[in-house]
Parts: sequence; structure tokens; C-alpha cells
Amino acid sequence: MLQATVKLCCGIAHDHLRRLPGLKVTAVAAIQKDMRGLVVRGSRRLPSKIPHYIQRLMGKETATCPESDGDVSPSRLSSVDLSYITQGETALQQALSILQQDTSWQAETTPDAGAAVSSAALPGLGKVFRAEVVLAVPVAQLHRELFERIEQMPQWNPTLSRVKVLQRVGTDTLVTHEVTAPSPGNLVGQRDFVSVRHRGRRETAIYLVGTATRVEPLPLQEGCIRAESRLSCIVLQPLAGDPDRTRFTWLLSMDLKASATALLGGWIPASVINRVLPQSQADFIKHLRRHLSAAACP
Repeated sequence: MLQATVKLCCGIAHDHLRRLPGLKVTAVAAIQKDMRGLVVRGSRRLPSKIPHYIQRLMGKETATCPESDGDVSPSRLSSVDLSYITQGETALQQALSILQQDTSWQAETTPDAGAAVSSAALPGLGKVFRAEVVLAVPVAQLHRELFERIEQMPQWNPTLSRVKVLQRVGTDTLVTHEVTAPSPGNLVGQRDFVSVRHRGRRETAIYLVGTATRVEPLPLQEGCIRAESRLSCIVLQPLAGDPDRTRFTWLLSMDLKASATALLGGWIPASVINRVLPQSQADFIKHLRRHLSAAACP
């Protein structure tokens, strides 16, 4: 099996094959199974340093993003840990596929015109919203705020009451629990999410992806409805000719799990949900702008 896996890895090293997401995901799963098996059996054939391309596919390449704290021995990664890495890599491949598609995006109207928000109905995800804006800060600073300092988000984003990192898997994958803040008059109500968050780099861009996952035991949050992130992907890319500015693109698809008690005992209409999500993206960007401005002028 390992020999076949190595051949598969060699195949995806070619440019024309690397673009096939399904093949890469298959390689990830196969490599993880083989590497895990060698570790469990205590094989002496396991090299002391895992080849670079295998580290990359396992989500453990330290050069993929800035501020990596070093590699982690595969012997310390459980099958659950590896499943989180695979979920994150799969979400990344799904986001890359969407971004590369020639999709017809329809403009969404939001009261705050600080970002352009559009949407498209995509197979397997339903309605996906895309927010785009240029921010006057470098990629590295945004990356720190949105990944490294994720637990501090509620300090500047009033729509969140809590963000907790439940587990760190290697250097590029997190398992998080997020709780939205209660808001008077909010038709959707308070939600919480359990997610895998994963980061990666493709050329000059950094990708911060998220998707729903399960952990044991599940974190409890009284008064909240457990919602799910089908896919979230924030792309940070330096603006051409101006590395101190960043092109910020955010794909978002969510299942808010509308309760039967909402809206006087009825289900929350899709029309309401479809207004809430693009507005939440615009609000997030507005709060992020304010935080970045305050940080620049202490």
C-alpha cells in the first residue's frame, strides 16, 4: 500500500495532476493511513524526518504560513487528529474549486457598502455568499488577527460572545467552539458552532478555511442552537503592486438550523436567512476595519 501511495504522490507532483482536487484528497487519506500504520507498528523503516511533500499533504508543512511553531512528530497524532487535518484539507480543496470555477455571482444588497457581497447556488452547498474588499494592511497582520489571535475576536467583534480553541493539531489546524452574542430583535437567535479551522498557502495567498466537525464530549452552550458551517474560506492576497494592502475574499455557506419556535412558532424563512448571512459578512468586515484602524492609531 505504501508503495502505491508514493506513486500516487509522485503523480500529484505534476502540475497537470495537482489541479485535480479529488486525487489530492485521496492521496492525503492514503498517506495518513500508511504513516499512521507504520507508527502504530513501531516500524524501524519510518524515517526520522518525513519527506517534505508528505508533510505538506498531512497539513504539517511549516513553510505554508508565517508564524509556524515547528513540526510535530506523527507519533503524536491520533487518528482523530489526522481526521481533523483531512477535514481541513478537504475544505480547502473545495474552496479552491469554487474560486476557480466560472460562476455567475449575483450581487447582494447590504446597508453597509464597505464590501461587495454576492451569492451563487452551488451543488452540495446550496447558497454560497462571497464578500470582497481591499484592506489597507498587509497579509501577515490579517493572518495574525484571523488565525493566530482567533480567541481575541470577541474583543473587537460584538457579534461574538466567545471563541475557544478546543484543540490545536500540528501548526495549521484548530478545532474551535464559537458562540454568537445575544442580540435584541434578532430573528435568527443565538447560535454556536464547533468547527475545524485550517490554513494553507498557495503562491502568495493565504487561505483560512473552516467547516463543521464533531468533538467528544460536545461543548454545551445553554440557550443556543447548534448551527453548522458548511464551508468558510477567507483568502488573503497582497494587492498587486502594493504589498501593504490586502485583497480579502470570503466564501461562506452555513446551515443555521432554524428552530421550530422561531418567528411565532414557525420556521425561519429562507428569505430571512439569505438576508442575515450577507449582512453578517458586511458587519464582520466593518468591525475588522475599525479594529485595524484602532490598532494602527493607539
